[in-house]
Order: sequence, then structure tokens, then C-alpha cells
Amino acid sequence: MVGRNRTHALRMINDPLFYAAAVPAVILVGLAKGGFSGLGLLSLPLMALVVSPVQAAAIMLPILMIQDVVTVWAYRRTWDGGNLARLLPGAVAGIVLGWALAAKVSDHAVELVIGLVSITFAIRRMVLERGGRLPPPSRPGRLAGWFWGTVSGFTSMVAHAGGPPFQVYVMPQRLPREVFVGTGAWFFLAVNWIKVPPYLALGQFTAQNLSTSLALFPLAIAATYAGVWLVRRVPTKGFYTAVYVLLVGVGGRLVWEGVTGLIGR
Repeated sequence: MVGRNRTHALRMINDPLFYAAAVPAVILVGLAKGGFSGLGLLSLPLMALVVSPVQAAAIMLPILMIQDVVTVWAYRRTWDGGNLARLLPGAVAGIVLGWALAAKVSDHAVELVIGLVSITFAIRRMVLERGGRLPPPSRPGRLAGWFWGTVSGFTSMVAHAGGPPFQVYVMPQRLPREVFVGTGAWFFLAVNWIKVPPYLALGQFTAQNLSTSLALFPLAIAATYAGVWLVRRVPTKGFYTAVYVLLVGVGGRLVWEGVTGLIGR
């Protein structure tokens, strides 16, 4: 048994520099899963400083999946089935497209487009809200749900940026805070499980990556509960303002990554 545990430990990444990046990355994702949408997009660039982006994504996916379970449990009574019914079919199509076109689509171009859309949407909403001209809550139609679901699934697969398209579709509805977070939790729980076969097909689930993910599970669970605790103590108006600000910040990061990546090519 001791020998088996030692072998298992040796399979993990044991570089302290990796964990110096991975620990804050997992905490950021936990806070995002708890409700502060957008913070999670900062985790992969952080981990990519010490390992390849592909390996970082492979390590993060099981962590995202366990965090999704925690968030779904925390918000199990507050979610919107209508939104899921409109978004998920498109998300499946987007993931399949992302897998099929993984070698042909430039991640940087996708990052640039999604970043610009995110910034434009968030700034427009903040300006309208500050001027008292924010339109009444509205639920976009089925076609819009399929479109943004497809974009979310596609960007989640090729650039790990599924959050902004989801928010562009859902945020104009001005759902109660708990329903907004709960709906996102169920949506990304499904999206991340659907991504498992493509990741397996791409050979990204190595023993080392899975063992490293497992070692980070306790921190991932604790960070997610911390995010849930914090979100429930932020007033609803302040919560939406924080999400808009985060969306601008994340959009800026995506634009920067996209532009520098395209120029570097």
C-alpha cells in the first residue's frame, strides 16, 4: 500500500512553482463558481505561466467539474429551467464544433471577438443603468438562446471562455441573484461533462494531470463554498454591478491575449 501511494504521489506535479500559480488559480475559479462570474477566466492564463495551456486546461477540467457539483448543490432550489432548455442544445453543438475545428480555429481570434463583445455589452449595461435608462427585464427568444448557447459551448471548448456569452444572454433578464447563479451552475455542469469525451479523444487526461487535479480538490471545494458564502452577502444591485465590472476586466484580458497572440503569429 505504501509503495502504491508513493507511486501515486510521484505521478503528481511536484514543482513548487506550479502550485504557486495553481493555488490562486483554483481559488479564483472557486469564487467564480460561487457566483462571481468572470474570475475563473483568469485562472488558465495564470497556470499557463508554469505549464502549457493544454496541460493547464486538462488539469482544470476535473476541478471545474467537482466545483460545479458543489455550486449546483448550494443553489439546487434556485435555477431557471427555461433558460437551460434554450441554451443547452446550442452548447452541445458549439462543443462539437469546437472539437471538430480545434486544429483550424485560432484561439486568439476567438478570444479577441469574445473580449470585445463582453466589454461592449457590460459597458453599455452600466451606462444605461447609471442613466436610469436600463430597459425592463426581458427574456430573449429561443433562437437567441440557441445562438448564445452555441457560442458559449464553442468558446468553452476552444478558448475556455464560455462565461461571457452565457452572461450576454442571461443578464438582460435581471433574474434574482440566486437564480442567475444557480442557472449558470447547472449550465456549466452540463457543459463541462459534455467536454469530457472530446478531452479523452485528444488524450489530455494523463495519470499525472488527473493526480494533480485530485490533490487540488479539497482547495477547490473550500474556495467554491467561500464564493457561495460571499455572494449571498452582497446586495443584488451590488452583485450585478460587480459582475459587469468583472466582465469588463475579463473582456480586457481576452482582448489583450487575442491581440498579442495574433500579432505574435
